[in-house]
Amino acid sequence: LIYKRDARVLIVYRQHCRAPGPEVARVGESKTDYKQLGTDFYGTNSGLCKMSSPAALQKCKAVGFIGGGNMAYAIASGLLSKGVLQPDQITVSATRLENLQARWAPLGVTRTTVDNAEVILQSDVVFICVKPQMFDHVLRDLAKLKQTYKADESNQKLYVSIMAGVTLGRLEQGLTMFQPCLIARAMPNTPMQVGVGCTVYCRTGSDHPVPPLYRDMHTMFAALGVVHEVEESKMNAATGLAGCGPAYVYEFIEALADGGVKQGIPRDMALQLAAQTVMGAAKTVLDTGKHPAVLKDEVCSPGGATIHGVHALEQGSMRGTVMNAVESATKRAAELS
Repeated sequence: LIYKRDARVLIVYRQHCRAPGPEVARVGESKTDYKQLGTDFYGTNSGLCKMSSPAALQKCKAVGFIGGGNMAYAIASGLLSKGVLQPDQITVSATRLENLQARWAPLGVTRTTVDNAEVILQSDVVFICVKPQMFDHVLRDLAKLKQTYKADESNQKLYVSIMAGVTLGRLEQGLTMFQPCLIARAMPNTPMQVGVGCTVYCRTGSDHPVPPLYRDMHTMFAALGVVHEVEESKMNAATGLAGCGPAYVYEFIEALADGGVKQGIPRDMALQLAAQTVMGAAKTVLDTGKHPAVLKDEVCSPGGATIHGVHALEQGSMRGTVMNAVESATKRAAELS
C-alpha cells in the first residue's frame, strides 16, 4: 500500500498481500520511509518488493472489454487517467452501439462494436465484464470464431472475468475454443476509476511460473489501487467485502450526511463533511497501521459526545448489520456459481 505525502513515500506493508514476480528484489518487511518519489512497491509472501512502473506493460499491447458497463468503464477510465493505456489500445463491445459510443467517446475510445468476436481478435487481454447470467449468451456469440480462430503459444491471450460467482473451471470450460489461453477471475471495485480501488483475483496455473500477461494484468490493477492474489475459495468472500463494499460505504456516507442535515447543517456541506470524514478515517487506518478499535477509543473521551454516538450505533446493531451484509453478498455470489 503506497501513500505519497510531501517529499516522501510512506509504505505500509501487509503480510498477506501477494503479487506475481518473486524474482524482484526484496527491500524490507516493516513500515519504511523512502525519499524518492515515484518508486513503487508491492507485498509478497516473502516481503516488500520493488516493481516496475505501472505503465511498463511487458507483453500486452491492446486491451478489450466484452461489456461496456460501469465496471468496465471504471477499469478503463482509471488505466487511461494513470497513463497505463492509451485510448487507441482499447476495444469495447456492448449490445447498443449508440449508447456505447456516447459513454466511451469522452475517454477518447473510438474502437466500439456490437461484435464480441472483434474484441477478442483485437486484444491481448480481454476483460469479460457482463452479468454472470449473460456468459452463455456471450459464448454463443463467440461460437462463430470456432472454425477460423487458431490459438497457439505465440498468440496466447489472457481472459479476465469479473463475473461474480463464475468459477475458473466454468471459465475454462466455456473458453475451450480459445485454448491454449490464460484465465483469471478478478473482483475489482468501482473506486479504481479514481485510482483507489481494490482488486482480488485468482488464476489458472498459479503453481507455475508467472507468464508476462499475468504480470501485465497485475500491473494494471496495481496502478488503480490495492491488489491481492488469493485462492479461488476466497473469491466469493472478497466479492461480498471489497466488490460490494463501496455500496455499503456510500450508504453510510449518505446516512451520516442525513444526520448532519437533521441537525441543521446545509445538505452540500453535510455531504462533503461526511465523505471527507470517511476518507480521513480510512487513510488513518492505513497510514498508522493501528486497529480501528484503537483509533475509535482515541476519539471517545469519557462521558463525551463521541461515546454517546457510538452507543447509539451499538443499539442499532451497526456492526452486526454490516457483517450480515458481507455474509449475504458472499452467499449470493456463491449462488451465481
